[in-house]
Amino acid sequence: MTSTLPLSGIRVVEMSHMVMGPSCGMILAQLGAEVIKVEPPKGDKTRDLRGMGTSFFPLFNRGKKSVVLDLSLTEDREAFYALLETADVFVENFKDGMLATYGADAETLREKFPRLIVAGHKGFLSGPYEHRPALDEVVQMMGGLAMMTGSRERPLRVGSSANDIMGGMFGVIGILCALLERGNSGEGKNVRVGLFENCLLMVAQHMVQYDMTGVPSTPMPARTHAWPVYDIFDTRDGQRVFVGVVTDGHWQTFCRTYGLENLLQDERLQTATDRIEARSWTIPLVAEKLALVDAGDLMSRLDELSIPFAPINAPEDLYQDPHVQRDGGLVTSTNTDGQTFRAPALPLEMDGANVVGELDVPKLGADTDRILADLGIKRSGNA
Repeated sequence: MTSTLPLSGIRVVEMSHMVMGPSCGMILAQLGAEVIKVEPPKGDKTRDLRGMGTSFFPLFNRGKKSVVLDLSLTEDREAFYALLETADVFVENFKDGMLATYGADAETLREKFPRLIVAGHKGFLSGPYEHRPALDEVVQMMGGLAMMTGSRERPLRVGSSANDIMGGMFGVIGILCALLERGNSGEGKNVRVGLFENCLLMVAQHMVQYDMTGVPSTPMPARTHAWPVYDIFDTRDGQRVFVGVVTDGHWQTFCRTYGLENLLQDERLQTATDRIEARSWTIPLVAEKLALVDAGDLMSRLDELSIPFAPINAPEDLYQDPHVQRDGGLVTSTNTDGQTFRAPALPLEMDGANVVGELDVPKLGADTDRILADLGIKRSGNA
């Protein structure tokens, strides 16, 4: 871990829920910012999710402090304003208009606190849809990502909250840009992040392909491959391995290694385009050869040859992966019930070092009294 984290000294007040806003705050916290999560008296609703939502609160709220405020009460609203007076950034992800009820909309806050950066994580950017609420699955369906993942007949969302998390990342990018600009102008910014527009960027390569060629997008399961070998193969020991042979050098090396030298001499396979067009009969030949090899031996050899490959993992398998287990690859956190869990560290290093240490999950209202006391506020009945 680096000794001084990049955002040390930056105070963030976060009032958000679910994944998009909290992921923004989580990343800022891992980069060293003090992130104060303002929760209602009953707490963020994701604290109580179970099933596939069990990890939402602990994962995306690690490293934060929890302050309980009821903004319907005048004294708590004044405490909230006093807190924002000390903040650099305010992160929220409520539907437009909801925070205006409490005088916490971007326009009001920017007028009260000119240096404050307000980062609103919304369903849509400004435009015809800006009034709509959105969810990750909603924008995947309307943004074409679900069709590309499944098919036109059976669209399928990707297997993670990809847009929500990436939307939080764009929130961080916008905040960092606004902090840099404030260093020159002294003024804050109103940053707006759109979940739908985030999904548009995810499918932009397919949009642009159509704009350039006029050819409609093909869902990934039915796509025409762009490489000679880019497939999953069964191995002798019943495992499955993805192999990508994408360059001329890969092709030469791969064929010589696995007894396919006759393909190198075949006049029908002299260019990459030839090999792609011949996949219907070359891939079965490749599959026959790889079915004679154990998965471990196959992956070890491909690693030596610098040919891309991958085991077919489930998320839980990654806890056994030696690269994930490397020093700094996982961060251990303690949940509110004392249970520990491991999560991937941020996917970046600075000067060869990770940028975060252990991050624990705050109990509801754990920091209310101390933080309000630091503001000179004494309040009875705090959580």
